[in-house]
Amino acid sequence: MIIDLNWPAIFGKALANGGWLAEAYFERNRTVSLQMEEKRLEKPTAGLDQGLALRVLFGDKTAFGYTNRLDMESVAELAEGLARIVHEDSPGKAKELDLTKAQERYVLKKDPALAGLDLKVDLVRRANQYAWGYDQRIRQVKTVYMERSQEVFIANSEGLGVEDRRSGVILLAQVVAQSDGVIQTGYEPLGGAVGLELFDGNAPEEVAAEAARRAILMLESKPAPGGRMPVVLSSSAGGTMIHEAVGHGLEADLAVEGLSVYSDRLGEKVASELITVADDATLPGVRGSYGVDDEGVPARNNVLIDKGVLKAYLTDRRYGRKGELPLSGNGRRESYRHRPVVRMSNTMILPGQSDPESILKSTDKGLYVVKMGGGQVNTVNGDFVFEVSEGYLIDRGGMGPAVRGATLVGNGPEVLRSIDLVGSDLGFGIGTCGKDGQGVPVADAQPTLRIPELLVGGAV
Repeated sequence: MIIDLNWPAIFGKALANGGWLAEAYFERNRTVSLQMEEKRLEKPTAGLDQGLALRVLFGDKTAFGYTNRLDMESVAELAEGLARIVHEDSPGKAKELDLTKAQERYVLKKDPALAGLDLKVDLVRRANQYAWGYDQRIRQVKTVYMERSQEVFIANSEGLGVEDRRSGVILLAQVVAQSDGVIQTGYEPLGGAVGLELFDGNAPEEVAAEAARRAILMLESKPAPGGRMPVVLSSSAGGTMIHEAVGHGLEADLAVEGLSVYSDRLGEKVASELITVADDATLPGVRGSYGVDDEGVPARNNVLIDKGVLKAYLTDRRYGRKGELPLSGNGRRESYRHRPVVRMSNTMILPGQSDPESILKSTDKGLYVVKMGGGQVNTVNGDFVFEVSEGYLIDRGGMGPAVRGATLVGNGPEVLRSIDLVGSDLGFGIGTCGKDGQGVPVADAQPTLRIPELLVGGAV
């Protein structure tokens, strides 16, 4: 056991005034972060943080606290403090723990913790130098290396006791180019739930080159035209649209509270029959994967929309109970300082049957999106606005000139219903999803898709 305390006694104190669940979450988190900007190494940090969170769930409410003092007396004192917040009719009960270990999702070939700092500094320096030398119109370059090695132990009053170990590495480059008063930015990340073997087949120069290429390409491109037109989303665009415009609306905290366009729609057709959406935290090496979620529920592959029909929501313990829904293993938190909330892991539209090249060839004109940027979505009605980081006009079934400043404006459910071609490929994007003031690592993916008509906002 990572942290050995008398958990039944602690949970008994936490449930002294009632509650249907008491839970402990211990975390030991080792991180390294290196950033190079203005050709100088800035903000190098490395550290170890550990602490314990306690939570009591009572009715629809939560009593929550955390501590860095890990002795029995301090943790019991925290439990007693939480109990004073709870006012129910009878004390809760605590069972003896049944200890298990989560299924290993992280088989590291080159553990970053065993590598020297010089090697990691060299990665950001190589990427930075390559980006600066890419083109004389480059004005700013920032390259960042981050790693995390996390051990967690989760126990609760139902007898759960489970350990999980998680790791991750990421390298990203952001490049700004300028010419004739026009400024454009290119961004490219690389990472996953892996070790330094990530760079065996992916040189840091390649990450820098892609960010620089995109910045220069957009600098040389023409402003995008606006209007309604066909849009083909390449698999390389990543799953930003499925994550933002669809995924958040399928999180049970929003759906159960009536704050999602998908609320009370289980069993209904909400998308084209070509569309199947899954959230899968079991994928080895993918950034959003884990063995158990931050409530100790085993990770699983959740099919949310099956051939157009809404089948499930993503849940945590609180909203699984409130909505009378099965646990999906999606209660996640940024650290022991945060309470868990419903979050996606690796969210994707599954591949279809169409040849990706034929999708583009069968589209006479429109916009071909190679890379998505950021955006906003209203989960209540599904309306969204997304930036296009790299896009091209479609000219008689082929890629025409690159355009900049394009945005995609539409409605998530309407787009899902209108998609008429789904490619047999699948491309991943990675990121950090922000919600309720905390961020967690995620990935998203999609095949090549065709939307017959979508509003494209052009550059001003």
